[in-house]
Order: sequence, then structure tokens, then C-alpha cells
Amino acid sequence: MKIDILGVQAFVAIADHGSFNKAADVLHVTQTAVTQRLRNLEIFLGVTLLERTTRSIALTRTGQDFLPQARRLLQELSAALTEIHETGKAQRGDVSIACIPTAGVRYLPQVIRDYSALFPDNRIKILDHASVGVAEAVLRREAEFGINLAGPNHPELTATPLLQDQFVLVCRDDHALARRKSVTWAQLQSHPLIFAGQASGNRALLDGYLGSESLHGGQGDQGGQAGLSLQIHYEVQRNSTALGLVEAGIAAAIVPNLAMQKGTYPRLRVIKLQGPVISRTLVLVARKAARLSPAAQILYDMIKNSRVVK
Repeated sequence: MKIDILGVQAFVAIADHGSFNKAADVLHVTQTAVTQRLRNLEIFLGVTLLERTTRSIALTRTGQDFLPQARRLLQELSAALTEIHETGKAQRGDVSIACIPTAGVRYLPQVIRDYSALFPDNRIKILDHASVGVAEAVLRREAEFGINLAGPNHPELTATPLLQDQFVLVCRDDHALARRKSVTWAQLQSHPLIFAGQASGNRALLDGYLGSESLHGGQGDQGGQAGLSLQIHYEVQRNSTALGLVEAGIAAAIVPNLAMQKGTYPRLRVIKLQGPVISRTLVLVARKAARLSPAAQILYDMIKNSRVVK
């Protein structure tokens, strides 16, 4: 149903000031405009709100019943518009962001801490998803923007590079490689490994560098490392699961460096991987046609300005 706000304004102004002429002055329009607005409202409602003669104006019974409701409607509308205006000026409001889990472990918390210090009343909803889920959450408007892995981009999304995150070997302090500062992929061939599962965006990236055959105990394909054959004994979808298995002494794991939160696992060691060095790029994604809320725009800009791409 269409709400005739102009007609309601005209009706209340006439009732409050007792004449069409004074109502026109208050609304800064002509008397003819006030008369037409009231007429349109009465036609829309199918009732007569005012009885008017050449000398007086009186509310009908229906008009008397409607007047307090009309005043309340205008007051609530005014309050709502004022709140939106002030919220925009003050950059207040709720923010919803989607991100891959590793971004929520080490990268995002630093920015959230700074943002919360500036806007302590703003509430932030963080949706941690796999890379496919991040894109879907932004496209479905469940999140205003997100932090995702770089890759084939949806035509409705923009992607701004944030940082490079190298893959590392994580093992327990009693592992045979624990004292090494760096190892090559070839030196891992004799060790059981925990790896990202097929549904993980990390797995697709590693497959591209090393060759899918290398990760299935084969001899490497033309796009990967010739002769490389890794022992993938365990596959997981979450890096946190991989780290838990390493902590239990099950095997060593290949994870992004951001997955390791300092001090969380005292017995775990992080070892650089070389030959080749493999990194993934984290990107800030948003809908191309999106106009972020003021509160979200500030957080978006803070994340964007904090990026470190090497």
C-alpha cells in the first residue's frame, strides 16, 4: 500500500493551525498545493477528514480519530530519518564481514582492535567461511564485504590484494625436521604429511604449483614438480584441525603461515618451505555495485590501507 506522506502532512498542518493558508506557510508550499494534497489523501482513504466552509474548518469524526495516528506516523518517520542521518554522520552501525578462517586468526583481529577503539559501540559480525563461502556471502549480501583467497573472480565482485601468505611446514618439537630452519618440498617425500583437503581453496593452489600427481603419491605432472611424490596420509578442511593433529604427534602439516597463532601451540615449530616458495594472496572482495554503510566503509578502508603485498 502506498503511503501518502504529503497528504498526511497537509492534514496535520491544517488541523493544527486551523486554516489552509497557515498550513501552506508552515509547509512552504502554496495554498492550492495544500488543498490538492488533502484532496488526494481523502480520495485515497475513501473518507472525508475535514468539513470546510468559507468561514471555518472542522474535523469529521473520522478525522478526529485519525489525527493522533497521523501525528504519531509523522513523528516516527521524522525520528527514523534523523537516526539514519545521524548514524551516517557518526559512522555508527552494525557491520557484517565474511573471511576465510586464517584471516580471522591473525590478520583481521589487529584491524578489528583498532576499529573498535575508534567505534566502541559498533557491532561486528564475522562470518568465517571457506573461500567459496566468502564469495557467496558477499554476493547474497549476508556480508557487506569479505577477505578471500585470490583466484578466478566472480564478475559481480571486485578484488583488492591485501597480503601474501607463504605455505610453511609445521611439525612438533620431537619431529625429525624440527631443528631445520627451512626445507625443500623434495626433502618432505619420506615424511607422512597432513594436507588441505580437496574442497579447500589451499589445495587447488598447491595442486597448481606442485602438480596433483605429486600430492597423490605419483611422479608429478607437467605443471608440477617432476619426480616429486609426497606422502599425503591425512586430509583436513580446516587448518586448525591440521594443527591439532600435529600437536598430537600424528604427522607434520603443510599450512599457510597465518594459520599459526603465536603462543597457541608451544611445542609446534614453523619451518620455511623452499624449492619452490609457494604463497597465496589474500584479497578484499566486495560487490561492484555495492554502496557500503558508513560504518562498514570505515572498516573496509582500514583493512585496505593496512594491506602488505610483496
